[in-house]
Amino acid sequence: MPIGFRILPRARQVDAATAERFRALPVANISDCMSRMTAGGPRLRPMHAGGVLSGPALTVKTRPGDNLMIHKAIGLAQPGDVIVVDAGGDLTNALIGELMLAQMVKKGLGGIVLNGAIRDSGAIRGQDFPVYAAGVTHRGPYKDGPGEINVTIAIDGMVIEPGDLIVGDEDGLLCVPFDDVAALEAATLAKNAAEQKTIAAIADGSNDTVWVDATLRRNGCEGL
Repeated sequence: MPIGFRILPRARQVDAATAERFRALPVANISDCMSRMTAGGPRLRPMHAGGVLSGPALTVKTRPGDNLMIHKAIGLAQPGDVIVVDAGGDLTNALIGELMLAQMVKKGLGGIVLNGAIRDSGAIRGQDFPVYAAGVTHRGPYKDGPGEINVTIAIDGMVIEPGDLIVGDEDGLLCVPFDDVAALEAATLAKNAAEQKTIAAIADGSNDTVWVDATLRRNGCEGL
């Protein structure tokens, strides 16, 4: 099977119940619990009207401007799957538009992430199906290949394995590695609970900010 033009099976994936629980967790909190070291890059922004992205990754690697393997991935995807496409970040040609969006909605997919461009942005922006992309252009795609499905990909240093958990909200995207899902869920729940306590303390005037001056002194700040 030639590298660069192949379709592989997905060996494992996060389950639907786990993906559903992560919908309630802010991506910023998950990111903090990953030491702020992982991100899909600031160019990948939500193009839809609103709604949280959470589901197992079905990965696609394609040459810039070509969507043949994305069409195949839509055919292979199961309800709840998130198609994640590494197209090199090129914005010359759109990779999906309104017609492919309709197919994904019909199949009940969880969303799509494109390191590339979309078109028919008005139609995409007018509905809640999660679409994250790096840009918009009216120029359509080619449909020749090559490309790969269910291989390891990377977007701005964020490595995505088939079946990893992909989460996204208004702040952006994050990949939670399959083997780390349980630990990160517990850590994120604790982080979120701590933030809610801080918000309550701010509201009642009891929030402690002595750490600010302590940090300034420790780092040698003058004028305190």
